[in-house]
Amino acid sequence: MSELLSSSQRKKVTTHTFLVKKQRGEVISMLTAYDYPTALAVDRAGIDSILVGDSLGMVVLGYENTLPVTMDNMLHHCRAVARGARYALLVGDLPFMSYQVSPEDALRSAGRVMKETRCEAVKLEGGEWVAPTVKRLVQAGVPVMGHIGLTPQSVHVLGGFRTQGRDEETGRRLRSDADALADAGAFAIVLELVAPELAGEITSSVEVPTIGIGSGAACSGQVQVLHDLLGLFPDRTYRHAKRYAEIGVAIREAVRAYAREVREGAFP
Repeated sequence: MSELLSSSQRKKVTTHTFLVKKQRGEVISMLTAYDYPTALAVDRAGIDSILVGDSLGMVVLGYENTLPVTMDNMLHHCRAVARGARYALLVGDLPFMSYQVSPEDALRSAGRVMKETRCEAVKLEGGEWVAPTVKRLVQAGVPVMGHIGLTPQSVHVLGGFRTQGRDEETGRRLRSDADALADAGAFAIVLELVAPELAGEITSSVEVPTIGIGSGAACSGQVQVLHDLLGLFPDRTYRHAKRYAEIGVAIREAVRAYAREVREGAFP
């Protein structure tokens, strides 16, 4: 059994752990979770960090995008995940319009996540424009993970879920965004669907770790949506995601077997 799986040897992952891992060249593993049983399984498997993402709007609540997710939704799921996470660094997303209006709104929202859910950090989307908010949160004692590239809360502005940073102008903007977030005190930055070469350049240029999703192997770490990893939606495929299981198929087959045996009188 590896050290990561040994509760007697494993240490709590913190924001400082992220920085140390980057300095040592150790890759950071991150995965989403949205409820107690999956958080328990993910945490015991040895993951470095669990993100309670607003992606729950799409994979748990059935919305088309993340925009309808509310603060109450996030608090509910963060609490559930916190009950199952012991070692992984727990990061909670700030949902759409919970931080964009003003730094004061952001501080109130982040304060609720930290106080009411036992999350140890928050994540928010945006680059230079949100850097003053990041600085305000960090000054107040709230660790912040940034998020640039494809930012799902801005999906309508971006014109869909497309790779970012393929042209020179966008590349310059993303470099500036990463620098601004790091200077504001973000302890890590998610790079979502950023052109891999650019993601590598950003990772080399900022002191804080980058966490990639669909942005190549040069990032300091990787994050995936748990449901994609497990194949819970067999009809959904993404180029940036790898399936390690086909749980959706297994669930359907188990339910079919159960229903058949009930109809035939074989169960109970």
